[in-house]
Amino acid sequence: MKNITIGKIGSIITGTAVLAFAISMLIGLFSDTIFVSCLSSIFIAIGFLPFMTALYSVNEDKEKQACGIAGIGFAVIYAVLVFIVYYAECTTIRMNKGLSEATLSIISYGHLGSLFFNYNLLGYAFMALSTFLLGTTLNVDNKGDKCFKAMLMIHGVFFIVCLFIPMFPIFTDGTSNVVGTVILEAWCIYFLPICVLGYRYFNKQYR
Repeated sequence: MKNITIGKIGSIITGTAVLAFAISMLIGLFSDTIFVSCLSSIFIAIGFLPFMTALYSVNEDKEKQACGIAGIGFAVIYAVLVFIVYYAECTTIRMNKGLSEATLSIISYGHLGSLFFNYNLLGYAFMALSTFLLGTTLNVDNKGDKCFKAMLMIHGVFFIVCLFIPMFPIFTDGTSNVVGTVILEAWCIYFLPICVLGYRYFNKQYR
């Protein structure tokens, strides 16, 4: 399968999963949709890896290879962390109704401030670092692609936010779900155009 095709497929999967995640979070204000949210997030990671590797593959500037390889490495770390968190939520936690509240407060993503919640934020910190590094490698020559590159790099700001938030008592079990939902919806609104512009980048510039 060609690099461009992989990039298109990756951007479509990622964008679709981000949209599904955004919808599930909104519905989650009124009912329990954590399974759908976690499953959607698994597919964000499944799409993100080929999306990023394809970006690296179509930019052949040897002077930027180190940034590209580092970006792929951080993308892999992101995927591993979120796979562990979300797969545990979709399987062990969801199917074992006998888990104590003390156990859930450690391993459940649904508990703000839990260990797995913090692992999840750490994963997204590495995702942001990945987009920043790979964004620096892009060769662009039109406004749409320049916007795509800028959005990838600006997304890198989330590295600092996601890395340090768990170190301070900002999100705890007492924090309103509405706050978390608003933040996540804002991220979805930002990241979905990245997926659309990414598809355009492969489809228009490298077809």
